[in-house]
Amino acid sequence: MFESIRRAKLQREGFSCGKIRRKHQEGDWVDAMRTHPAVAVGLYAAFFLVIAFFMRMGASVTAGLAQPGVVAYSCAATLIVAMIVHLRVGLKELISDNRKLALVLGTLTLHLGMQVAIQEFGVKEGWNNILLILGVPLGFSALVLSIMLGTKVGLFGALYATLIGVPIFVTVTPLNYLACSALIGFLAVALTRRVRRRNRVFIAGFYIGIAAAAYSVLLHYGSNSAEGQTWMRMAGVPFAMGMLTGMVTGGFLPMLESLFGVTTDISWLELADLNHPLMKRLSMEAPGTYHHSLMVASLSEAAAESIGANPTMCRVSSYFHDIGKLAKPEYFIENMDPESNPHDDLTARMSALVLIAHVKDGVDLAIKHNLNCNIIDVIEQHHGTSLVWYFYRRALDQRAEALRNLEETKGKEDDVPQVTEDVFRYPGPRPQFKESAIISLADSVESASRTLEKPNASRIETMVDEIVQARMVDGQLDECDLTIAELARVKASFCKTLLSMMHSRIKYARAGESMNAGTKREAQAPRTAAGAEILEGNFPPGPGDGNGRKRSNRSKPASAA
Repeated sequence: MFESIRRAKLQREGFSCGKIRRKHQEGDWVDAMRTHPAVAVGLYAAFFLVIAFFMRMGASVTAGLAQPGVVAYSCAATLIVAMIVHLRVGLKELISDNRKLALVLGTLTLHLGMQVAIQEFGVKEGWNNILLILGVPLGFSALVLSIMLGTKVGLFGALYATLIGVPIFVTVTPLNYLACSALIGFLAVALTRRVRRRNRVFIAGFYIGIAAAAYSVLLHYGSNSAEGQTWMRMAGVPFAMGMLTGMVTGGFLPMLESLFGVTTDISWLELADLNHPLMKRLSMEAPGTYHHSLMVASLSEAAAESIGANPTMCRVSSYFHDIGKLAKPEYFIENMDPESNPHDDLTARMSALVLIAHVKDGVDLAIKHNLNCNIIDVIEQHHGTSLVWYFYRRALDQRAEALRNLEETKGKEDDVPQVTEDVFRYPGPRPQFKESAIISLADSVESASRTLEKPNASRIETMVDEIVQARMVDGQLDECDLTIAELARVKASFCKTLLSMMHSRIKYARAGESMNAGTKREAQAPRTAAGAEILEGNFPPGPGDGNGRKRSNRSKPASAA
């Protein structure tokens, strides 16, 4: 409220336009809630109360069963404590905030709640003990958590859905329940290790249904319970429930992703569509930046794959990391007209501000087009707080020249510019996670590779080492969790990818001429532009003045962006 009053006052005095820059952060209060220990304690307490309620409902399914007592509640509490210890010790990095914790506990709650409801329906329909177990969605929590948070969390969900389910489902045989729930849950995780398309979730449900149907028939005949049961009931009910579990999971995923702020590989691949309006604008208005973004995507994806980071996230985020250049594409060297350099008419400080502004402009565009929050984070962090070295050096040279003029009484003291390093640094923040750091390094490596003459393995390796070392010395990698061993693998991946990108071509003779003869005739023969391009492997000839001499271009800034 006070901020809006202050802004209104400034607007009345003519010092503000009344508009505020868009922000994608949720605010300090929300961030505090996501990490505050009291919120986690509240979630655990609520989960225990819900489990206690399910225990009473499970005992009420069959008439004549006694309600759970102190011992039963104590056993359930012990299992929940064991689950908390497992989360805090084994999965602390994966369940890093209260939002993901709420997703895990909420999925387990929904899993057990659906089982209680369907078991009550089964008792009314006269299902036997085996169908009461295999006729419920035993793979739901494992499917959801494995797809959204990874296989480790999926196995965690399968394990504790099984253990906590034992004191809830007292109607059925505990040993049968443990075996069936563990089989279906772990099978669901195995089938969803790398889900990149939504139809894979349906296929996983299909295989879960087949496994449940086969195990149901085996248990029926093994326990002599098949008498009076039709094949449709013995095999059809478990198979239908497996299929339904896959369908419900696939339908729930978009809602869960939006609610808990988690992006799956399925959604990342959907975001990788190059027909996105921003990418189409980039290809038309800033083709050099568009091509640069594609190259950075290839570099970062391969590097992320080498260290076990998220390669799909790296590829998609790289596509959009430089969309802020759409505001002034002609000021960046990859889109610049070779004959006119707009920075020649600007001071070094103003040129640096134009380059630095593309980060904030990119964030504005990303928020306007509702891009993923992780993409916006990468746009903010891909330059960190690095220095726009070219224009900083240029500003120092201009200051030195002004000081010389002052000593020779050719200038005034007011003409000496003040140069501070902070003005020439990006606002940051520095990369906060592995994928952002990889894209930041790939961005610099790809830009620098354009300056290499006759690139080979040794020169590329030296260039990559120098860039990574400079970033480390400048502290740009201090806030991400990349290790030295992972950085070594990232550098090796960059070198390998750059070598494949910058490979050479064989110089073929023109059509109708021999490779071994006709050298003199070939030298005397007039070459057309098309012939020269074919001879040089489809690379266009260098800039010239029409008489074979190179043009003398004015110096172009080596864009730090």
